[in-house]
Amino acid sequence: MIEKIKALCVKYREILVYLIVGVLTTIFSWLACYVAKFFLDPTNTMQNNIINTIGWVAGVCFAYPLNRRWVFRSSNPHILKEFFGFAASRLSTWALELIIMMVTVNLLHMSYWIAKIFIAAVLVTILNYVFSKLLIFKPKKKD
Repeated sequence: MIEKIKALCVKYREILVYLIVGVLTTIFSWLACYVAKFFLDPTNTMQNNIINTIGWVAGVCFAYPLNRRWVFRSSNPHILKEFFGFAASRLSTWALELIIMMVTVNLLHMSYWIAKIFIAAVLVTILNYVFSKLLIFKPKKKD
């Protein structure tokens, strides 16, 4: 039984590590949002966008080195180019999160954290993995 679990962990290592890094990134990003909420009002649409942008910036800066090293094991020597590609790929999910949060919190008056955790985070996590896997950290083709 233990050997089967080990084999599954090896087989799905990338996804498992991505989920662990994703949880850590999410906690870091939400912590930044939590702190920002002391200074800004999430019921104000513009301030809600600023709160989420602060969380996004914190999350991208936290996530890139972990994804590069532990999840996708990138050896790309062009780190700056790779980082900007990583950040750019997350711009679309940041925009999606802003739209989700505006609709759910500001239009539907849903709880900020319910919308953040159960709607935005799920969709953003899935899309970020797909973008990272297919666009940013794709293995180089062997000639």
